[in-house]
Amino acid sequence: MSKIKLAIVDDNTFLARAIKEKLVDFEDLEIMYLAYNGSELLAQLEKRHNLDMVLMDIEMPVLDGIETVRIVKQKYPHIKVLMLTVFDNDENIFNAIQAGADGYLLKEIEGQKLYNAITETVGGGAAMSPSIAVKTLKLLRYPEKQESLSVQEEDISLSSREKEVLEQLAEGLSYTVIAKNLFLSPSTVRKHIENIYKKLQVHNKLEAVQKARRQSLI
Repeated sequence: MSKIKLAIVDDNTFLARAIKEKLVDFEDLEIMYLAYNGSELLAQLEKRHNLDMVLMDIEMPVLDGIETVRIVKQKYPHIKVLMLTVFDNDENIFNAIQAGADGYLLKEIEGQKLYNAITETVGGGAAMSPSIAVKTLKLLRYPEKQESLSVQEEDISLSSREKEVLEQLAEGLSYTVIAKNLFLSPSTVRKHIENIYKKLQVHNKLEAVQKARRQSLI
């Protein structure tokens, strides 16, 4: 019987190794590699995407977990993704599921339960920590609560340069790389991003990209 091939993605090296340690004794699992942000994972997948599953953190620099799930599911739909996080807030759950996550677990989960969740998800199930399952049911029962998480969306216009910056930001590129690609200084890129956040009424890259996509700005 072939082993289940896994990758672990977490910017906290201690937590990434702790997750690996929880799984090391299960002989039918093979941990192919650890990555420390979404961009690192995507670079690894370009070389070798014969994975069955990714265990994915959410809050990461460069390219966060939710945006990474979206890209992984578009490019490699055969790969299952389990979100592993210390956060169980409603917006993260909703966004992760919308992005295509196959399950959502808290990092405090013990090794045997994590193993069970992996095998269940690879077999077509959808593993969730109990507290997250409860929140998910509430979001499904009361969708208006999820709507209230977002600000009222009005017509927003971005300049062509702002759209170019945002498109590159959505690819997970750093300010310095964006600056080089667009022949701008990093400080100019930063100023464009500040303006984008202000226009979109958001506070971070993930919110900006998601809102811009909802409004078909990128």
